[in-house]
Amino acid sequence: MKNVTLICGGKSPEHEISVRSAKNILRAIDRSLFRVTLVGIDRQGRWRLQEESQLGKFVPAEGPQLALAPGNETGQVIRLDNQQPIEQPEVIFLILHGPQGEDGTIQGLLRILGLPFVGPDVLGSSVAMDKDLAKRVLREAGLNVARGVVAYAHQRDTLDYGQLTEQLGSPIFVKPANMGSSVGVHKVKTKDQFDAAIADAFQYDTKVIIEEMIHGRELECAVLGNEYPKASKVGEVVTAEEYSFDAKYESPDAAKLMIPAEVSEDELERLRTTAIRAYQALNCEVLSRVDMFLTARGKVYVNEVNTLPGFTNISMYPALWEEAGVSYTELITRLIHLAISRHEARKALKTSWRE
Repeated sequence: MKNVTLICGGKSPEHEISVRSAKNILRAIDRSLFRVTLVGIDRQGRWRLQEESQLGKFVPAEGPQLALAPGNETGQVIRLDNQQPIEQPEVIFLILHGPQGEDGTIQGLLRILGLPFVGPDVLGSSVAMDKDLAKRVLREAGLNVARGVVAYAHQRDTLDYGQLTEQLGSPIFVKPANMGSSVGVHKVKTKDQFDAAIADAFQYDTKVIIEEMIHGRELECAVLGNEYPKASKVGEVVTAEEYSFDAKYESPDAAKLMIPAEVSEDELERLRTTAIRAYQALNCEVLSRVDMFLTARGKVYVNEVNTLPGFTNISMYPALWEEAGVSYTELITRLIHLAISRHEARKALKTSWRE
């Protein structure tokens, strides 16, 4: 049996979603193949060894605090209460969302510790997380993305709603550049709404994206793999209201997931091809969910690529693979094996030119 260390929580507005995902993974993981060590990052950013029964809505600020020891071959994660390492992780299952979770920071830390982990590597994580940089890369790769304007916090007072709507049309979307789960995202149709949206978005990031609205169906595709990624069919998000954080997670009737979405064979092929092209353009590995729009004229736009998609009971990524015949349990096993495979390939690389 391999020891899997599951890390959840985090100092992020998406902390609660991470914990919900972790609970689902704990229920589904194959206990005949894997022993699980649970590490929770509380809302102050402290790493703590947890019992599974301790997880509530958040990671509790209790349990032995942990420290990290870079450079060790083993014993990289140490309990501060007794100065002993936790059981040696053979793979880290990251289920963190948002800043310090899927933006390349913890991925870089795990690279330094020499531990394999689920999810894209440092570069793919950091670029995909930044909606501005990601869309520049996607555009360079020949993929369609929404037109938009980037604004930094020091430019906030120069933003002119009238000029923006003249350029981008109305309504427009305001989004923090580095955030997920619709946190800080607003659809605005008036100057008052715009001012409130800008104020809210800048609470979460120092860079904000102001985008045109793409009129189309919201479709999502799950991608799985390293060198030869595979794409699922697509699912559709059908909402009766704006797809805010509360609509996604607090209102059970706010959104309906149609799996598989009703699209033609030609549309499906183009959507799946687009998803894989976006995945590869952003240097993603192991898994990602690619969110797209399909217009009435059949044009496909990439909205964003989510490198650590949710695993809650309403999450599209596991549901899409379940529809394809890959159970929740089998999907977790595949993700772990892909993480280990990538790590082994990296370990084979030279670290000194004199060897």
